[in-house]
Amino acid sequence: MGMIDGSQQRQRIVVAICTYKRNEQLRILLKSLEVCADRIRDQAAVGIVIVDDTPAGEARGACEEFASSFELGLEYRICGHQNISLARNLALETAIPLADWIGMTDDDCDADPRWLEAFLDVAKRTRADAVTGAMARRAPPGSPAWLVEQPFLDVGISRGGDGAPASTAATNCSMIRSEWLRQHPDSRFKPELGVLGGEDMVFYRSARAEGLDIRFSSHGYVYEDQPSSRLTYRYQLFRFFWEGNSSYVTCVENGVPPWRMFVHGVGSLLRAMTRPLMRLARGQKPQLRYCLAEMGNGLGKMIGVFGVRIAHH
Repeated sequence: MGMIDGSQQRQRIVVAICTYKRNEQLRILLKSLEVCADRIRDQAAVGIVIVDDTPAGEARGACEEFASSFELGLEYRICGHQNISLARNLALETAIPLADWIGMTDDDCDADPRWLEAFLDVAKRTRADAVTGAMARRAPPGSPAWLVEQPFLDVGISRGGDGAPASTAATNCSMIRSEWLRQHPDSRFKPELGVLGGEDMVFYRSARAEGLDIRFSSHGYVYEDQPSSRLTYRYQLFRFFWEGNSSYVTCVENGVPPWRMFVHGVGSLLRAMTRPLMRLARGQKPQLRYCLAEMGNGLGKMIGVFGVRIAHH
């Protein structure tokens, strides 16, 4: 395998994508990855692995449009179980023999032109096993004012210094060394989380506990354009509630005591309840909609201790 060091040897990067009934968004992503690949053509050859989680293979036509767009080709697989962990594991097993590095992002993302370039730069400088970046949400013109004026779109966005160690990574914006995955064949996504969600947090946190060196790239990021279905307050309330519950599940999976997550949820709830008063005291708008959503996040953590699991996928 070609290692990133001071040599001029070209790397092989395969971007692994799981998709489910988002063919138009998938086309946007693949077009953006063409630009990413072109920017690093002197450093690396790029290929694509797509795992379609529809039993009928509904993404086949979109994938065939890009069959000859990438130097390492495009591999298309069907999983069809509506279990994102199974789809991600199939994507990894398909990509590992083909690449030095496996990039991961989601089918509703749009990669910044510098995405892979920035990841390669951090990997070269730090000799990391994995690199992660941020996923920035974008709301379309005409979105509700409260959605863009209050920090709904900023929740969960990773931040850090360029090249700094990271405690975890997300599959919407990361890259991992294939050799590390070959050496750790049991480090894969847990099928039991494939419907609940949070499988990527558990995967990367567990891998870090096994020695995976993760670094943050402040210049490697992707965008997530919000569809109309996510522009409602009802959706945002559910998202915050689910994210709180998912945080409970993933942290407990990684060894955090349930009682500690319950206490953490109580703290989140209390902070959300007092936030409007604190903002008013500073002469700011109370942001009541956001505060109510944050209360839901705290409740989502608290109910986890009673065995409640909120399905996402």
